[in-house]
Amino acid sequence: MRNSNRSLSPSPPSSPRFRHGRSKNFNAAAAGGGGGRVGKQRAADRIVFALISAVFRRKGVLLFAPVLYMSGMLLFMGSFGFDVASLKNAVVAVHRRLPPGSVYWSPKLFEKLWPFMEADSINNASHNTLMTAWNLKMHQGWKPCINSISSKTGFSELPESNGFLIIEANGGLNQQRLSICDAVAVAWLLNATLVIPIFHLNSVWQDSRRNGFQQHYYITVTIMAKVSLVLLMHVMMSKFGDIFDEEFFIHALRNHVIVIRELPEDVLQRFDNNISNIVNLRVKGWSSPAHYLEKVLPKLKAMGAVRIAPFSNRLAYSVPSNLQGLRCLSNFEALRFSEPIRTLADKMFERMLKNSSHSGGKYVSVHLRFEMDMVAFSCCEYDGGEEERQEMDIARERSWRGKFRRRGRVIRPDANRVDGKCPLTPLEVGMMLRGMGFDKNTSVFVAAGNIYKAEKYMAPLKQMFPLLETKDTLATPEELVIFKGHSSRLAALDYTVCLHSEVFVTTQGGNFPHFLMGHRRYLYGGHAKTIKPDKRKLAMLFDSPHIRWETFKQQMKDMLRHSDVKGGELKKLTGSVYTFPMPDCMCKQTENGNTTKLPYS
Repeated sequence: MRNSNRSLSPSPPSSPRFRHGRSKNFNAAAAGGGGGRVGKQRAADRIVFALISAVFRRKGVLLFAPVLYMSGMLLFMGSFGFDVASLKNAVVAVHRRLPPGSVYWSPKLFEKLWPFMEADSINNASHNTLMTAWNLKMHQGWKPCINSISSKTGFSELPESNGFLIIEANGGLNQQRLSICDAVAVAWLLNATLVIPIFHLNSVWQDSRRNGFQQHYYITVTIMAKVSLVLLMHVMMSKFGDIFDEEFFIHALRNHVIVIRELPEDVLQRFDNNISNIVNLRVKGWSSPAHYLEKVLPKLKAMGAVRIAPFSNRLAYSVPSNLQGLRCLSNFEALRFSEPIRTLADKMFERMLKNSSHSGGKYVSVHLRFEMDMVAFSCCEYDGGEEERQEMDIARERSWRGKFRRRGRVIRPDANRVDGKCPLTPLEVGMMLRGMGFDKNTSVFVAAGNIYKAEKYMAPLKQMFPLLETKDTLATPEELVIFKGHSSRLAALDYTVCLHSEVFVTTQGGNFPHFLMGHRRYLYGGHAKTIKPDKRKLAMLFDSPHIRWETFKQQMKDMLRHSDVKGGELKKLTGSVYTFPMPDCMCKQTENGNTTKLPYS
């Protein structure tokens, strides 16, 4: 009868008081002998205990490792995640936690951590990470050695040309840069005369020349079908000389490749004064040097001139060292910005140095990718609700007609965020930097286009870093007037100020940060001095509204150390020389001060 009084309810009690009562009943039953059932239970317990002890003594814990790992990941990812609310009327409220990434928690996390950030800034006022961001031991003593590299491709007298190579450089500033440098390498390979590349801007990278023409584009093309393509390009395209120093480029390559501004009149007459009559060779992306020699060279010799349009990413990353050397020479030495861009960019840099004089002229630059098109393309959601969703749908349809409405296309904003594919907001960038130890007195330059809802999203970043500048605050409206509406020229101003910062922060990838990282490695002894955050880890941290400031800060400092280590990374065989200039463009400096060219490891 004693056993029949024991509570056998399968449901947990609603109060600790009940659990305590049940414990007493169980103990009382056990004390009274427990009957056969209790004896059998104790025997079973002893057997299980003996088996587990034997397994663990033989390091059989490895057998349970996969199960433990999967259980931990499911709990961490929220599949079985529950939040327990505070006690109210002696009832514990248990709520199922939303899947990670499904909610933009960062504003609430910032509200919670802000007092700790401020207290930390006051307590550590004498130490700013800006002054010690990089470990000097990581600087490996690399130096540019373009002269020794380019000597393999230089000629005292250039051989007779096989014909004229015309390429179209499409995309934004650094996509154009990539096309130009690859074209130099291909022109050398084919022994061709390179015509100054034609620039074409697609719908994402518009400038004022195209904007004034775009709404009537299709009508105009129909009407002007028989008009020379040269005139049409003149109306639509930006010019090489608007962005880069044309004369300097031609002079720097004079011993390697013949570069001319435009086709000679007699050559153009052979094609009825219409460039569109010159055969356009559709070269596949990432083509090998062998492809150019086998497919392009015979047609170049036969016709005297060929076009390759578009030319973006039309040469493989992995090519022989002489072609890599030409890429280095073109990118790091031959290409410099036009005089108007250099003049204003230098002024902006000097003003940034003056604004950061309290830190020895050191400042942080951030490439912020939070424009409407970038947010729309990422298919991520923030805190704008239905209004934001409608705006993003309209933006996606405007720029990528039908791409995101195709049958079978599933948009998962939560999965995108957890996978690190969402653009970091200005708020998240600021929290990351404050966690790394950059205090509120750090001068910050933000390189960006038109930030989505800038007044709303930039406010917390300015709150964390009052000494924040952009090109619009560093330059006067009068100075910027000739650049307005020209995205590539404005990007060139941003590029220059970022290039000379003590710390550069990339937030979303793309050609702009990749070229900057390589250029900074080239200038700073092989070290990129760049923070490249782990966005997957950041997504999980920002999705933890209960995280402590000390824990968050430790994670950020670990991330900074990782960026420091990766700053001196060498190029792999399939890597880009524009991002990783060692060892193709730089030589290792030995202890006696000499330099030596290192082969691939």
